[in-house]
Amino acid sequence: MSTRKELLENLDENVLRLFSICQNISKPDTFVYEGWTVKDIFGHITFWHESFARNVSDLANDRMPKPFRGKYSDLNQRCFAEFSSLPIEEIILRLGNAHKVIQENILNNKLELIPYRIGSRDYPPEEHLQVVNDHIKEHTKDIENVF
Repeated sequence: MSTRKELLENLDENVLRLFSICQNISKPDTFVYEGWTVKDIFGHITFWHESFARNVSDLANDRMPKPFRGKYSDLNQRCFAEFSSLPIEEIILRLGNAHKVIQENILNNKLELIPYRIGSRDYPPEEHLQVVNDHIKEHTKDIENVF
């Protein structure tokens, strides 16, 4: 497995790639999956990235993290409800802000296990970074395939 620093560098590259793709998308309401537009995917990624950012920030600053509670389908519905009224530019800004928080905290040695969702197991930082990298890469590839 790669080191935490290497995995963060990969995540930085994947987020930059996602941002660069977004700059070339003129129609964020284009469907990528059944019922999911480009904007929905950006909201989905941002929703989970903000959760990741909160959890690592809390752990690094000796606060009790508050991971999401609920089934994935319910959390995705919550995500869509939260982000559907926002312009894609605001969603992208929030994704960038969440990513900065992750960059500032993920290398902290206090982080041993990161909560993901109540009812799910906690992940070592390296494994969590790999999961997030894979998640963003998969959605990015799917968006690229549509355009």
